[in-house]
Amino acid sequence: MIPAAVRDRAGLASGTVLCLFETPGGLVLLKRDQLRDRVRADLAGLDLVSELLAERRAAADAEDAV
Repeated sequence: MIPAAVRDRAGLASGTVLCLFETPGGLVLLKRDQLRDRVRADLAGLDLVSELLAERRAAADAEDAV
C-alpha cells in the first residue's frame, strides 16, 4: 500500500498502473508513461536495427564457413 501523501505528490489515482523493477541501486516504482520515457531515453542514440543486422550477417557467415 502506498501512503496517501505519497500518492498525492506522485499524482497517483485509484487504478493507476505501476511498474516495479529491480536495478543495481534498488527497486524502482514508475507509472507506465514514466517507464516508457525512461526506456526511450536509455535507447536514444542506439542503432538497434544495424546491430541486429550485423549479428545476423555474422551468424550467416559462420554457418557458411562450416
